[in-house]
Amino acid sequence: MNKVLLTGRLTRDPEMRSLASGKVVTTFTVASNEFLGAGKEKAEYHPVVTWDRLAEIAGRYLGKGQQVAIEGRLQTRSWDDDKGARHWKTEIVASHVEMLSGRKKKDYEAQQAAESLTAQAEALGEAPASEPIPEGAEALGEAGEPGDDDDAEPEEAAA
Repeated sequence: MNKVLLTGRLTRDPEMRSLASGKVVTTFTVASNEFLGAGKEKAEYHPVVTWDRLAEIAGRYLGKGQQVAIEGRLQTRSWDDDKGARHWKTEIVASHVEMLSGRKKKDYEAQQAAESLTAQAEALGEAPASEPIPEGAEALGEAGEPGDDDDAEPEEAAA
């Protein structure tokens, strides 16, 4: 039986690409720790490949440092380079990826920045953008004056 169950953290953001056949593939590396005892650990790095819809989801929602659980199988590929040397690569072809640490760090930072801007606006007495503009409020034109309208006829300059 060829089955892999792995839990670890992504070492970098996933790389997603589309092949000429129309298939989508996403690759990333997961780091796991082996506990050797006496407080010592050894890191192992595992290349992971996802295909089709799972590849799209992994490419969109996974990010560096995020903890994931992977289920899949081992696959070894071989190829010859330009100099005729033979190379092998063993990777995990994932059939299931579960996000264990929630959203990407970038999403949390964006949310915190938005909340900070909202708090600053409220401190200045301005309404947050999520509230509707009251009826009868005049729109600000390009010059920032109420009633300025880009479509209005320009006033003639006094000579």
